[in-house]
Amino acid sequence: MYRTAEFVTPKHPDKLCDQISDAILDACLEDNPDSRVAVETMGGHGFVFITGEITTKGNPDIQKAVKSLVGNEISIQLNIAKQSEFIANGVDIGGAGDQGIMIGYACNENPALMPQEAFLARSLCRFIYKRYSADGKTQITLNDNGIISIVASFANTKQDDLVNLISDWANSLKLNIKKSVLYANPAGDWIKGGFEADTGLTGRKLAVDNYGPRIPLGGGAFSGKDATKVDRSAAYMARRIAVDFLRKFDAEEVFVRLAYAIGVTYPMEATAVVDGRELPIFGYDLTPNGIIKYLDLNKPIYRETAKWGHFGNGFNWDR
Repeated sequence: MYRTAEFVTPKHPDKLCDQISDAILDACLEDNPDSRVAVETMGGHGFVFITGEITTKGNPDIQKAVKSLVGNEISIQLNIAKQSEFIANGVDIGGAGDQGIMIGYACNENPALMPQEAFLARSLCRFIYKRYSADGKTQITLNDNGIISIVASFANTKQDDLVNLISDWANSLKLNIKKSVLYANPAGDWIKGGFEADTGLTGRKLAVDNYGPRIPLGGGAFSGKDATKVDRSAAYMARRIAVDFLRKFDAEEVFVRLAYAIGVTYPMEATAVVDGRELPIFGYDLTPNGIIKYLDLNKPIYRETAKWGHFGNGFNWDR
């Protein structure tokens, strides 16, 4: 069985946009933990455009939040409104900020409790990024736990250097890659990356943000959204439950499904699938306010989540 996953560095243009949206969210939460935020970012080629809704009693410095990531030379255009009163009405009474299906997952394939191909792709990406802090991507293909191919494309690097770094990474994890096919900058070495080379958009790396393509997605993006939006907070809670059930039942893998309706307090569905056996979920407060309190989600923690994926990185919902 073949399994493939990719990962991208924090300087990839889509990840820059995710971080900008979450930096704005953090700036709002620093001033007012009850801020309602839903902002989207598009950027590239000297320009950043931000649109969305912010309702807050604070006074966040949005320009400062953006420039902390992209510098002072970029042009910033803002189009910000307040949250719709029709959405706010449902959230104010403790209901979900939107409808949606959220997927949580955990497995015993590695210490991060993540699918192995996603775990390895991220691990390699981080390893190279420590040496070359640049726009870049990695991709790993497995077959029956053997590594079939490894892809690494990084700006401002040489192919030979990448090959050596891949070898060093494999040795550090005691991985056998003697039969693996290596693709280091397969389109040739390149020197332009990030917003200089391409445009980015918030929420365009959903598989990277979640568990890789092997695991289904509910479809909602995370970055730029406060925790009343269950497509973020309930996805985090679903991961928390999946980790708990993995340990409780000494399982190999756990899927969790949570489904919500806008303005409704309790989920439409709360199901765990433990090694193929479907079980109901009890003992958790799955209301939006209950999730926010349990996982402590009203704090400015989100820019960090946008860098290296939202799961398997030691956040509250991973432990």
